[in-house]
Amino acid sequence: MIAIGLMSGTSLDGVDAALLETDGETIARFGPGCETPFEPDERAVLKAAVDAALVWRFDGDEPAIFREAERVLTATHARAVERVAVMAGIAVADIELVGFHGQTVVHHPPKDGRDGQTRQLGDGQALADRLGVPVAYDFRTADMAAGGQGAPLAPIYHQVLARWAGLEQPLGVLNIGGVANLTLLRSDGALDAFDTGPGNGLIDAWVEDRTGAPMDRDGALASQGRVLEAGLAELLAHPHFALEGPKSLDRWDFSLDAARNLGVEDGAATLSQFTAESIALGLKACSERPRRLIVCGGGRKNADLLRRISAATGISVCSAEAVGWRGDLIEAEAFAVLAARTQRGLPLSFPGTTGVDQPQTGGRIAHPS
Repeated sequence: MIAIGLMSGTSLDGVDAALLETDGETIARFGPGCETPFEPDERAVLKAAVDAALVWRFDGDEPAIFREAERVLTATHARAVERVAVMAGIAVADIELVGFHGQTVVHHPPKDGRDGQTRQLGDGQALADRLGVPVAYDFRTADMAAGGQGAPLAPIYHQVLARWAGLEQPLGVLNIGGVANLTLLRSDGALDAFDTGPGNGLIDAWVEDRTGAPMDRDGALASQGRVLEAGLAELLAHPHFALEGPKSLDRWDFSLDAARNLGVEDGAATLSQFTAESIALGLKACSERPRRLIVCGGGRKNADLLRRISAATGISVCSAEAVGWRGDLIEAEAFAVLAARTQRGLPLSFPGTTGVDQPQTGGRIAHPS
């Protein structure tokens, strides 16, 4: 099946799109992929929707800005699909299925007997109509309805990818986006996964607030700073770290308060060390110790952060590219595989990845009107 997967992360920088030929269990061929940046006015709409969601938090009617944001998402994701089709030398009509994650604006995992709730903006039917191609979407709702965390969903793709590459297990795959999540590919073939804590989100927010830059590129600021141990201890006291996995987070579950009185470099260093230490805590709770960590997501480009993770965990760390993976496209590729699994009725989540009682199917498919 020729499928294109789409992903727009919490950084709101654009849409990642990747073409795979896949049956949801194996990869027959990797096609082209690319990132299609949001235009400034598009990003402004999406940012306004995220801000509105943080106020709304499932209380009352949905903010009106959500509708405008979904129109932006339809246009931008269609543009990304069309671009990849041109790169592949095929017509859009030749694409058999599109996997559309949408834009997460708020995520509340199950807690204290309360059912979990999640909201990904994105109109799968509108995208299917625009492209004239079936679109798989809404991948998280069924898992949460079955008592799962609704995240992370990429672990089954990490397993498919590791088998394709012939990598030895136990193996850790660490995705560092706004939130960091870990997949443990166990030696018995089972999957464990959970959100370890913040990824780039706090660091990015700190640097943007203090300098106007969108990130600490290559960890240049953090590498010049000193860690405030009291602030780090305050951050590590968050109740998330006392929970057993599977567990998930919202991008906004942590604040910058512990760094509020620091200079730019010291704040960046403290928040970077927090990400590294939270990953180390997560690994200590794993049933097996992985031989190495393969890092994907934007965080793999931060050399200072990777050094901190290796030092905190005592495990060899390498970027996705070091094992032949496409680090910028892994999440988009994952949703191509999840789309194929949705069409075939194969499970997307598992007891060890989201906490459901048994492997859980999910997703819906919108056919063009």
